[in-house]
Amino acid sequence: MWNGRTGDILASYPMEEGEEFSVQFMHSVNQSPVEDRYRIENGEIVVYETVYYNFGAGVQTELEDGQTLTYGEDGSMIISGFNKPIAELSYNVSPVYDHILRVNGEEISLRQLCGEDRFVSFSYEKGKK
Repeated sequence: MWNGRTGDILASYPMEEGEEFSVQFMHSVNQSPVEDRYRIENGEIVVYETVYYNFGAGVQTELEDGQTLTYGEDGSMIISGFNKPIAELSYNVSPVYDHILRVNGEEISLRQLCGEDRFVSFSYEKGKK
């Protein structure tokens, strides 16, 4: 993970093919949690699922081909079937709400790691475990 504006490396987390990570944040418009879930496939970061707790502006309301909607025990709405490689995965860490990176069994506050109102980018480098 690096600072998307300066290119400085902020942190590195070892991962292998098939392993998963996620980023959870509070949606700025509908004020409910969102979790984007990713896995490493064929040496790339692939988004495969998003978890919502509320519909509203800025949140997906229709399923695309190959996607499914299921409901979690906690009332969450889980949209699966994206399976889309992400060439440039980036988040703007909010000055209002934190972003939480879940990787390798850890929960990392991106606000504590890199500060608020920062643009962070993620990449995967094969063989870096």
